[in-house]
Amino acid sequence: MGQQLNSGISGFPDGAAPRHRFDLLVFDWDGTLMDSAATIATSIQAAVRDLGLPVPSDDAARHIIGLGLNEAIAHLLPELDVSGYGRLVERYRHHFLSQDSDIPLFPGVSKAIMDLRAAGFILAVATGKGRKGLDRAFRHTGLGDFFHASRCADESFSKPHPGMLQELMDEMCVTPDRTLMIGDTSHDLQMALNAGVPSLAAAYGAHSKESLLSFSPLACLDSFGDLNQWLVKHA
Repeated sequence: MGQQLNSGISGFPDGAAPRHRFDLLVFDWDGTLMDSAATIATSIQAAVRDLGLPVPSDDAARHIIGLGLNEAIAHLLPELDVSGYGRLVERYRHHFLSQDSDIPLFPGVSKAIMDLRAAGFILAVATGKGRKGLDRAFRHTGLGDFFHASRCADESFSKPHPGMLQELMDEMCVTPDRTLMIGDTSHDLQMALNAGVPSLAAAYGAHSKESLLSFSPLACLDSFGDLNQWLVKHA
């Protein structure tokens, strides 16, 4: 695309605007746009407790955020037989779904996504959520219509495999150098590296700033407001 930013759009400078550095902005969902990392972690811990298994620490539960459910379970509970995955997933969904309609977006997310769409960016989501979960989040937040495309872990490869990014770039006809992956976990940033795509780190989500910096993102931001300002100035 490479078209100019529209002048007068809130958050973007008036007058002659620079051309886009990127055409396609791919956002992770949980921990990047939605303030859900704590709820996911506590739901994981509650589900494990329901099955009478050793409850993981907060750090361990947060580490698997962003992975598909099966990959997350295998990483967190390698001793659990695959036959037990269904029961654990059912208990996780029980705890998470009792709260997910009340989980907020980070402050400023709705307006920022609307502004980025109006400014001519192609917007997409690549998430460890299943399709039903992402569609439910789209409905709750009203943001579904502002994204051109999305990929979920139950319809593509789980992060950090590059499949979701590759499929989105193919669908939107955008090259890796014109694509930016934006996420809060090492899985997001490793996926970007695997796809040859630059990344932007959200250090206010599930993984620590130190772990994110090791993947050499273009920047590592401490709040969504800071992340949005980086996009306004540099994307």
